[in-house]
Amino acid sequence: ALPISTVETFLEKLVEEGSYQRFAKCYERFYKFQPEMTRSVYDQFIAQLKTSFKDEIKEIKEEGNLEALLESLDKIKDESKSRVEPAWRPSGIPEEDVQSCLVPYYLQQKQYMQRLLKEKEAERSEE
Repeated sequence: ALPISTVETFLEKLVEEGSYQRFAKCYERFYKFQPEMTRSVYDQFIAQLKTSFKDEIKEIKEEGNLEALLESLDKIKDESKSRVEPAWRPSGIPEEDVQSCLVPYYLQQKQYMQRLLKEKEAERSEE
């Protein structure tokens, strides 16, 4: 089972990475206008984040599948080590990403339809 200390450590590192300075920078206009309110919103956000995260972990543990989920993540990680080519990542241009997925499918469908057409034409010529 996943020890609580591991969850706490992860949460603390997460909070450190999402520091108040970064938060204030993202909401700079609001921060300049009301710095105290910005701090209050940040504190509430972090408290809610921690609570939600702990609740999710608790729920997963109660369902009894946390270990299975972690094992499946380990399996995915191990499988990715043997992969020679890098995993697919979006290019940032949705049209190109969709095209790269759909074009091979459409070409396959085109070949299938051409083969069906030839079969039907052959059947008709035999009649």
